[in-house]
Amino acid sequence: MELLERPELRGKPVVVGGRPDQRGVVSAASYEARKYGIQSAMPLRTAGKLCPHAIFLDGHHEKYGEWSDKVATILAKFSPIVEMVSIDEAYLDLARNRTVARTAVRGRRQNCSARSRKSTGLPCSAGLAATRLVAKVASDQAKPCGCFGLHRGGKLAFFRNCRCEKFLGLVK
Repeated sequence: MELLERPELRGKPVVVGGRPDQRGVVSAASYEARKYGIQSAMPLRTAGKLCPHAIFLDGHHEKYGEWSDKVATILAKFSPIVEMVSIDEAYLDLARNRTVARTAVRGRRQNCSARSRKSTGLPCSAGLAATRLVAKVASDQAKPCGCFGLHRGGKLAFFRNCRCEKFLGLVK
């Protein structure tokens, strides 16, 4: 969201959460900052050591809530049950409506991730599955800015290649 308001920062390592000399954690990091090993929830001081030339910004939590509501409104067109995890991550219950699930993953221009980005400008990845755990793993597979659906028939083959830590959120 910060990159939408400050386009001059695009393509640079940006860390949101505070200054690298403060106590606190990283709220978000651009893909350029992630290349240095910076991740959400990492101590700011650690992030500063990993990438001293990164641009560190304070967060604007009230704005993030507004943007999260905008994304949730878009995603609600695909499912009546939307659980927002962050501005750019949500869990959608598609188990009850297979037609909606197929529409959500079909074609890049028509999927929920692409619609959200077109309406808000925010990069968004979507994982679609019958359970929250499987949707989370699918969402990680879709990054950056994609949509990945795991249907009943394809799950076994997909998970054969996943490490156990992936399910715990320990491996990105």
